[in-house]
Amino acid sequence: MTQPDTEVQVRAGAESDLQALTDIYNHYVRETALTFDVVPFTPEQRLPWLRSHPEDGPHRLLVAQDVRNVDETTGAGPRILGYATSSAFRPKAAYSTSVEVSVYCSPDATGRGVGTLLYSALFEALAGEDLRRAYAGIAQPNVSSVRLHERFGFGHIGTYTDVGRKFDRYWDVAWYEKQLGPRT
Repeated sequence: MTQPDTEVQVRAGAESDLQALTDIYNHYVRETALTFDVVPFTPEQRLPWLRSHPEDGPHRLLVAQDVRNVDETTGAGPRILGYATSSAFRPKAAYSTSVEVSVYCSPDATGRGVGTLLYSALFEALAGEDLRRAYAGIAQPNVSSVRLHERFGFGHIGTYTDVGRKFDRYWDVAWYEKQLGPRT
């Protein structure tokens, strides 16, 4: 994907990305109901989450980075534009062939195809894994996330109403499902 003054590369996440990934996520914690976390994280608090996503296997963390420009805030480069994950769906062993997926983009990278690029790379990476289903919970309303998931073959399977309270109101979460492995 190429934007003016932007060349995006997707790669596995690394501990050196932790500050940028935490900053992106904390934006959504502080400013939106797209995540139901209500207290921002420190990078140290997010480290176990990052380490739970190795470079291979069913639980991945992929980052999109702008390889043409450095991060103006830190002087470091390349700047992280977003990330996508596949995580354990539920802790019980019988759920091991299911993953929950999510994608978060830096606020200035939304609407530029970064999420599409990340999901393309994530589902390509997961193609060889022993997985049957991917699930995504989308706080409502979120038309752009619904469109992204539908573009990748997710179908709506139900909605939990008033399931989360944030910013002094209740929010619904629509659940989407995608088949990953062959149907038996």
